[in-house]
Amino acid sequence: MIEYALLFGLGFLTAAFLVFLVSPAVHRRIVWYTENRLKATMPLSPQEVRAQKDMVRALYAAENARTAQDLLREREKSLSLQLRHDALAVDAGRLAAEIGELQTQIGEMHVEAADQRSHLRKDENYISQLKTNLHIAEQSAASKESELATMRTRLSKLGEQVDGLRIDLAARETEAESLKFRVNALRDERDTLRQDVNLLQKRAKDAEQKLTQQQHMVIRLEDKAARESASATEKETLVVRRQQEIAKLKEQLKAANAEIRKVNRVLRDAGLAGMVAELPAEMMAEDTTASVLDTAAVTAEMGEDVRKRSAALAERLQKAKAVTGRDGAIREEIASIAANMVALTALNEGPSSPIRTLLAHAEKNPNDRVSLADRAAAIIADPPR
Repeated sequence: MIEYALLFGLGFLTAAFLVFLVSPAVHRRIVWYTENRLKATMPLSPQEVRAQKDMVRALYAAENARTAQDLLREREKSLSLQLRHDALAVDAGRLAAEIGELQTQIGEMHVEAADQRSHLRKDENYISQLKTNLHIAEQSAASKESELATMRTRLSKLGEQVDGLRIDLAARETEAESLKFRVNALRDERDTLRQDVNLLQKRAKDAEQKLTQQQHMVIRLEDKAARESASATEKETLVVRRQQEIAKLKEQLKAANAEIRKVNRVLRDAGLAGMVAELPAEMMAEDTTASVLDTAAVTAEMGEDVRKRSAALAERLQKAKAVTGRDGAIREEIASIAANMVALTALNEGPSSPIRTLLAHAEKNPNDRVSLADRAAAIIADPPR
């Protein structure tokens, strides 16, 4: 803070010192301007006015005399220049006439030079053409000689090639005879191969028909599995709701049991033993609730099992498109899943389910195969734990 105060004071003192230095010069200039203004505004005396007029007249007379002398000198100069101009004009006319004559002579000489150049160019072109023709003739002669030499060498080579070709022709004839025998053998092989191809084509057509049938069956099974998986998901949601309801019922039952125990304890304390006979009914209610809870747990487990098995079956069906020969196992798995779905529905609906009556009155299958009703009845009778 003190440093800033010292700097500020030093700057202020410096500014004051500069003002003290500049103020005398400014004062002198102000005084000089003031004196000039006063001199300009003050009136002049008559003597000064007359002296100023005489000085102006003298200056005017001197300037007039000077301009008169300058005018005379300029007139003399213009006259001399006019004379020189006339002489130069005469000389220029004479020189222009001479230049015109010289230009005509130059034009004639240019024409003659152009004619000479054209004749010279024609002669040079003719000489160059003769040289080129001579060079071409020499080259053609040399090329013909070289062609003759090459033709002689080619003729000798062709004679040698003809001899070699004759030898090759004899060898080719022997090869042709052997090839004829091979062609006959290949024809026999071709006939046998055609027969094999026809058999393979028939087998391929049969296999394609079987494959299309299997694909249609797989598509139907996929649709059925999708429907069953959708119904399984719905049943799973139903099971979840039932489990939630069972949990609520458990809580209510626990509360009711607690209240009943309290009432029984109060009745025992009061000596009313006859009212305690309601205890077996409480136990029965607990047993029924436990059975309901067991059924709900079993159905939940069965629903989860059915969902997993349907997903695995869908994967197997996707793989069965490329691998054949497992139709029996796939059918058995589909029948088992369907039976589990029927049993799961009957268990969820309870003892009053109409599915139980339908399964009880179902006819027995005369074949050895186990029917869907038998499978479902077996699962309902002994559900998996």
